[in-house]
Amino acid sequence: MDEPLDFEFEEPSYVSPTVLAKQKKKKVIGLDDLLSDFYQMKNDIPKKESKRAKFQKSDESDDDMDTREAEVYNYVNKCQQQMNEISSDDQMPLWGFQVFGNQKAMPALTFPELRSCVLLQSFMEHTINSLLELKTEGGEEFLEGLLVNGWLLKLVTNHGRVEKCIGAWTFNLMLYSPKEELRAAACEFWCSILLPKNQVDVVMSEMEWLPNYSELRQALEVYGFLLDFPSKSSSSMEIVDGDSDSAGPPQNIRSWIKYVSVYCQARTKHSVFSTSEVEDLITSVICLFLDRQLIGLSSVLTDCLHSLISFFSDDAFHSSYQKIAKSLTCRVPTDVNCLRAVESVAGLGARSKHLRSVLAFQFLVACFDDKLHDDEQILRSLISINLKDKNCDLLKMYIHLVLAENWLFCNPLLKDKPVLGEMWNLCLRNCSCQIPSTDLRSYASKVRSKASYLLQGSNTR
Repeated sequence: MDEPLDFEFEEPSYVSPTVLAKQKKKKVIGLDDLLSDFYQMKNDIPKKESKRAKFQKSDESDDDMDTREAEVYNYVNKCQQQMNEISSDDQMPLWGFQVFGNQKAMPALTFPELRSCVLLQSFMEHTINSLLELKTEGGEEFLEGLLVNGWLLKLVTNHGRVEKCIGAWTFNLMLYSPKEELRAAACEFWCSILLPKNQVDVVMSEMEWLPNYSELRQALEVYGFLLDFPSKSSSSMEIVDGDSDSAGPPQNIRSWIKYVSVYCQARTKHSVFSTSEVEDLITSVICLFLDRQLIGLSSVLTDCLHSLISFFSDDAFHSSYQKIAKSLTCRVPTDVNCLRAVESVAGLGARSKHLRSVLAFQFLVACFDDKLHDDEQILRSLISINLKDKNCDLLKMYIHLVLAENWLFCNPLLKDKPVLGEMWNLCLRNCSCQIPSTDLRSYASKVRSKASYLLQGSNTR
């Protein structure tokens, strides 16, 4: 019990009074401390100046960077502008052909002989008219009402004959009347006579008058058709003023096209056209495809062209197609307009493909100034073109490719001449290999892409 406890053996923990005094008292700054601080600050001045210099240098580098960015920006803009110019040059020029000029004065549509026509007299003497008490003093006005309402066709069908005065009057209304209602009714009248819609209407027995080729050609001349005049391409073609009443094709051209189409379909019943006249009509219709004002009539023109093509006999169409192609190459320039002319001959029929091939070949001959007429010579000339030459006309080469494509792929003789296929593939390989993808010349990419596409298609055949 008298022994000390355990904690009494531990050393006492105390803080020295001097330490406590130093902690409580403020530090006294002596002269030595001031001198050491002065020298320390003096030594730090070079370090601060070096840091300031580095900072200023970094600022100057930012200015240089801004200058470089501006230069790069201007360079990129310049390159973009050049690329835009190149891409604009690659746009194919628009096809377009001045087919119609100023219209001539339309013929008079007065026919005094209508009042004495047998059809009108028989109608007036009919018992039905005695009940209706219709007056025919107007003559033409009375018949116009019958024509528009469809009664004239019924009367002619029951009468069993188309009188000359009725036929000539309705034909002239169809081609020259400024009234849409009259020309549409007259066109329907003739289409129903030439090509009835059903067998019940096939009662026609006699046609006193049928329009011939001269009437159709005269109508084109009145419309201002420029077939026999020097050709004007889209680049030199004057824009036709739409406000002018005498410029461009009239609305009657639709009826003209439809009549020619229906007449050729009904040629087994009525035939007044010769082979040469049908050849000239086909040439005229293909030229109509080149007028941009008639784009809305492309479907009607296609039907008309197919009807004209089917008009020929099996023995005549081979020689006729050569004449048609040569006639067109004399009128249509060898630019994008000739491509439009070839592509207008659409269809998968044997005759359409044959005419397309012949037409494309004749345009190729015209491209070489009629100096080459052999198929192998033309392909050798295409192969010999140096596409790497900077002065090479690549737009012209593109036209050559499209024409050669239509000539060879629509020609069944290609299968009998494998050498033509080999030469054609060599030509396509030249266009694909000699023009790199980095070539920035105008139409370079179009020629290369077209050749690659055709080469791929020819290899899968």
